[in-house]
Amino acid sequence: MGARILYCRHCEKYTLEKICTLCNLATELPRPPKFSVEDKYGQYRRDVKKKELQKKGLY
Repeated sequence: MGARILYCRHCEKYTLEKICTLCNLATELPRPPKFSVEDKYGQYRRDVKKKELQKKGLY
């Protein structure tokens, strides 16, 4: 299997390495996760987001 291209959000460069060679931070896939109409974990994600907003006093 071939290597996937990765993206460093800090220095905005593309690389094949898991750690950016310029800033030594972790890289990630440059695209969002697949969209699914059947969002199995949507309720859990919304609950976590709601708790974070409540901690900050924004909800």
